[in-house]
Amino acid sequence: MKKILLLALSLTASLSAFAQQAVVAPETVPYAYGMHLDIAKVIRITPTADVCGPTPVQMTYRDSQGETHILEYTVIGSGCIN
Repeated sequence: MKKILLLALSLTASLSAFAQQAVVAPETVPYAYGMHLDIAKVIRITPTADVCGPTPVQMTYRDSQGETHILEYTVIGSGCIN
């Protein structure tokens, strides 16, 4: 009886793990001047590197349709001293 119960529990656990949907990360798109951006909510912006010069930063956001996007653009690093 215990073996049947153990088999049923392990089968249920393996099926529930198999049924979970895989989360697909959105593709990173490089920013181009004049690009139309539909930003409804900013989710995350990566920190600026501690260098003196151009460095890439990524912004993750949701558009008005609820889709998530990642935009990569260039900023001047935070390591410049004036």
